[in-house]
Amino acid sequence: MSRVSSELSSLDEPGRSIGLLDVFRRRYLLSLIVRKEVQIRYRGSVLGWMWSYVKPLVQFAVFYVAIGVFLGMNGRVDYFPIYLLAGITVVTFFNEAFSNGTRSLVDNAALIKKIYLPREMFPVASMMIAAVNTLPQIVVVVVIALFFGWAPSALQIGAILLGLLIVAMLATGLGLFFGAINVTFRDAQSFVEIIVMCAVWASPVMYQWEMVAQAVPEWLFTVYRLNPITISVELFHYGIWFPLDPQDAFLIPDMWLFAGIAVTTSLVLLVIGQAVFRRLEGRFAQDL
Repeated sequence: MSRVSSELSSLDEPGRSIGLLDVFRRRYLLSLIVRKEVQIRYRGSVLGWMWSYVKPLVQFAVFYVAIGVFLGMNGRVDYFPIYLLAGITVVTFFNEAFSNGTRSLVDNAALIKKIYLPREMFPVASMMIAAVNTLPQIVVVVVIALFFGWAPSALQIGAILLGLLIVAMLATGLGLFFGAINVTFRDAQSFVEIIVMCAVWASPVMYQWEMVAQAVPEWLFTVYRLNPITISVELFHYGIWFPLDPQDAFLIPDMWLFAGIAVTTSLVLLVIGQAVFRRLEGRFAQDL
């Protein structure tokens, strides 16, 4: 009798998740969701995966002609199309992961109401799908950079990976937070669209950080550097653009210090997002 009691006490309560850890305990299910969504994206397409490479190449051509030649940025910033495309790669990854993570629970309402699975799986899957979709763009940027003599150091390769890690944690944390709120208050989705729209201008993508440093007070420039996306973009620039040895290229002040702060900020937001998600999770089936 005591043996039966001990076995029963060790069983998990049905329908209870242990959060993000439960998602990675079910890695096979996570991989199925990611694979399904990626396949759906290219279903019925003649070129299929090739579109993932065509779009960045077209972007590069447009940037080179429209912004580089017509607006004269090629003469002001060395290798400006690569500088621009590297920054846009980071922001695109964040925007797609964040936006899709916010919508993920509502988009999978039918599945959530029918069966039990860790609900955190949907925002996490959205981030991973965005990462898969971003990889071809990174490949295109790297291939173009190689053509111009890209030869990064190990530290610069590490900077690229660190920038991607910061964006992945930040987008997942915010996706959990706003995704949970969006189930009850669909206004959250509109608020996220505003954040996504501003993300490209709140970071040194279309411009260089020196312009911000010259235009704003020191304290506001510090706030600017506290933005994890700003530091992620600069880490990418350090890994992709700096090895090309552009003239007048300078690291953003205290980049590694603010990179550490960005990692900490993203982790804190990930914990907060998980906490809010767990708090509101009991109402998901009802509100959906």
